[in-house]
Parts: sequence; structure tokens; C-alpha cells
Amino acid sequence: MIVGRGSSIEAFPLFGFRLEDYDELFAEKLDLLLTIRRPRARAVVRQAPTGTDRPGCLSAAGAESAADLARRRRDAAIIRPSGPTRAAVDGGHHRRRTPPIPAADRLYRATGMQHGSSAEQLKVGVHMLGYVADTTQEAADTFFPGYAKAMTDIGKERGRPAMTRASFDAQRGRDGALLIGSPDEVVDKILRHAEALGGVSRISFQMNAASLPQVKMMRAIDAIGARVLPALAETHK
Repeated sequence: MIVGRGSSIEAFPLFGFRLEDYDELFAEKLDLLLTIRRPRARAVVRQAPTGTDRPGCLSAAGAESAADLARRRRDAAIIRPSGPTRAAVDGGHHRRRTPPIPAADRLYRATGMQHGSSAEQLKVGVHMLGYVADTTQEAADTFFPGYAKAMTDIGKERGRPAMTRASFDAQRGRDGALLIGSPDEVVDKILRHAEALGGVSRISFQMNAASLPQVKMMRAIDAIGARVLPALAETHK
């Protein structure tokens, strides 16, 4: 289970919440989730998950939230490469954040160890939008139309400009937030991000943002299993 702060804020007024209470509301809901996962709560919550009373991962998009997770002694975090805001829909360059994603990672690890977590518990993962095709050009040309529509539609609601091909191409560059390309290029990019973050335990690879046909999604999944995963496994031998 991955638990994190969402980028969509439209539901706050719908349910009578104030955006100014964002952090407090997240902490409250997280504590409720942890409560219903504990054994003593299973009598009132049917089919509650078994095992640990912590979520598998908690997501963080910046240094403050990463450190907060560590202070609360959570055993894992997802740090997503994103742009200068905390919105999950933003792309960008992981080294241009303020502070950069690697700095948030270091703060997360240091704070966690100061509060009693072991290095083995302080795991880091990366969430990225991505797509794999035979060639990088094919992957980019296939993914862009649906991705541009989705980002432009969201942008209209939030006062942001339309997604352009130039912006898209920048985001899928060497250190950009989009994991789009041939199997070899995707492997290389995953390894670069892992190195910048001092090692990652998982990659969350999201392909549905572009509303691709099922046949293309299946081919991409096959390429990930047949070429990306074996290449990554080879680097850890």
C-alpha cells in the first residue's frame, strides 16, 4: 500500500475542509488508517490487511514532507521527481527542485536515523510516469498526444499553460521526470535516478496518463518484463 498526499485539491471545499489544514488533515487520516490496520481493530473493519501496522510506503514530494515521514518513523517513502511545486502532475528536472530531490532524500535518511530507524528501514522509491517502446522516438510520439491532453485539461482547471511538445521533450530528457524511451534508455535513466538518491527499493511505473490503447500498454508491459527488469537485475549481481 502506498499512502501519500494527492495533488488534487478540488475535494477540500466539497467536503468542507480548508486547504490551510492540508498537513493536519493528512496526519489525521494517516493515523486513522494505521489504527484500522492494527489487530485490535479487525473486529470492526472487515478484511483488514494482515501483517505490519504500517503502510508499505508513504509518499513525499519535498524535503519538509520527507523529513516529517522520517520523524514519524515510517519505514519507507516514495520520493517523486517533480517540478518546482509539490503537485504530482508536474514534471521537471529532479536536480532543479528547491531543494533538489537528492537533498530531500538525504534529509529523510538523516532524520530517520536520528529518530531511531535503521538504514535498512529507510527505503526510498521513485514514482514516475513512463512508457516503453522499441525506440525512443516511437515511445515519445505514442505517449505525447494523450499525455498532452491530460496535462492540458488539468492545467485549465489550475491556471497553467497547455502542455507543449518542447516541454514534454524536456521532461523526458536525461534527468527529467518522465521515464519514456526504449528499454535501454529506460534502464539507464532508472539507474541514474537510483544513483542520485543513494539507492532505491522500487520504481512505481505509471503508464495510464496518456490513455493508450490496451494493445500498446500490453506491449510496453511485455518490454518491461522481458528487457527492462532483466537488465536491472543484471546490474545487481
